[in-house]
Amino acid sequence: MATQATGSFEVKLHPLAPPDQAEGSTLGRMSINKQFHGDLEATSKGEMLSAGTEVKGSAGYVAIERVTGTLLGRSGSFVLQHSGTMSNSAQQLAITVVPDSGSGQLVGLAGKMGINIAEGKHTYDFEFTLPDAL
Repeated sequence: MATQATGSFEVKLHPLAPPDQAEGSTLGRMSINKQFHGDLEATSKGEMLSAGTEVKGSAGYVAIERVTGTLLGRSGSFVLQHSGTMSNSAQQLAITVVPDSGSGQLVGLAGKMGINIAEGKHTYDFEFTLPDAL
């Protein structure tokens, strides 16, 4: 049975290289640094690749981040994989735990995370399973 974890987070993105601009699209590479609060008390570090287009609001990104801290009191780390696209009419985002990436008390962690951004504030909803019930 899945367990829910919720809370907020802050994120800082920093360019790792100048953007690669060509007709119709711009490619970017950035570092990700997050601080999670709530049921997940952790920090994360990762990298993101993005593609923007000449159409405002249309873009895509992929990212990998390692999260280190405590999840409902259990300590360890795990890796999240992101894949997102957006257009003026729709958004799709999938954030999943990389299989077998859990360490410490989070070995065997599986799950998916949703994020919401409202009025400049970021929140997460993390649905997960662990081999030993919490």
